[in-house]
Amino acid sequence: MAKCAHCGKTTTFGQNRPWSKKATARTYRPNLQVVTVNENGKKVRLVLCAKCIRNLSKAD
Repeated sequence: MAKCAHCGKTTTFGQNRPWSKKATARTYRPNLQVVTVNENGKKVRLVLCAKCIRNLSKAD
């Protein structure tokens, strides 16, 4: 579910680095939203990231 239907963006992994430089695991999650989009004259519900939603609205 945590994947953009347009660009394929998913959760990435990294590390928290506080002042003590003690590394702990963390996740970077994309801003995914459920959006209704017209495709070939039909309304389709897609899970898209905020960047793809913005680019689709600019194309219209």
